[in-house]
Amino acid sequence: MLILGRKYKFTKLELNTLNKKFKNIVIIKYRDRVQSEILQEIEENIKDNEFNLIVLNTQASVGDDIIRYLINLQFKIRDKKIRIITIEKFMEEFLKKCYIPIDQKDLTFLENIKPYSRYQYILKKVIDLSIAIPLAIITSPIMLYSAYKIKKESPNGGIFFKQLRVGKNGKEFECIKFRSMHEDSSYFNHYTQVNDPRLFKWGKSMRKTRIDELPQLINVLKGEMHIIGPRAEWNELVQRYKQEIPYYNERHIVTPGITGWAQVMYPYGSNSKDAKQKLMYDLYYIKHWSLWLEVKTIWKTIKVVINRRGV
Repeated sequence: MLILGRKYKFTKLELNTLNKKFKNIVIIKYRDRVQSEILQEIEENIKDNEFNLIVLNTQASVGDDIIRYLINLQFKIRDKKIRIITIEKFMEEFLKKCYIPIDQKDLTFLENIKPYSRYQYILKKVIDLSIAIPLAIITSPIMLYSAYKIKKESPNGGIFFKQLRVGKNGKEFECIKFRSMHEDSSYFNHYTQVNDPRLFKWGKSMRKTRIDELPQLINVLKGEMHIIGPRAEWNELVQRYKQEIPYYNERHIVTPGITGWAQVMYPYGSNSKDAKQKLMYDLYYIKHWSLWLEVKTIWKTIKVVINRRGV
């Protein structure tokens, strides 16, 4: 794969994923360079390597000579099946996330990012009820044990942690979780840190296995959440993200979920940069929603729980 430009800078996680899919990955710098120099570098790489994909990843306009070369390239080396694709389409096809532009010049990425249709909504509700009710019954012994452990290890506080989260259309609701932190801690941070001193022992175990999320089944049964959807984020953080991350509010056109595509595809976030990465996955989920994507998210969630990759 040859990548022309650095409009989007791939994360380490993404490069690890792409290295498993492509034998060779070459990134050619485009901005502030002479066109003839760029063209020469492209030609040399095409000659020395076997590429089946060229990704256009530049904000600068591509010169006529380079465009002509790329077009002719597809005719000259048809047996190699070299495909030319934009970074926007590449990210959706190979990384399962939507590219978010840094400006408002191109809003085509917003196409098909819309609320669920009536049919999709009915399917979502069927999934919610068919999972939430049996799961609540099956896990009731675990929830009772968790309530006991919370009171034993952190007696100065309630069993549940309730917090205002932002739901569909920006409407706030009270999200319910098992309390996993000491309430009398003097340390404060919007995000949970590695080896966070606020977590008590059972609280840490609940985080890793996602047991602390089980009370949110109440929110699902009340219609405030789905089993699967974008994460219901704390209202205070949402106000910040709306200022710092373009198009962040687009994720609120659908109801949030206990688990979601972003949560199983990206590690736990601890800043606005991570929140933007997760937004890309959320927008992909909304844009490409299907029953198959729902099943994949559930399967990946099960793997996360089994591997204890919660935070």
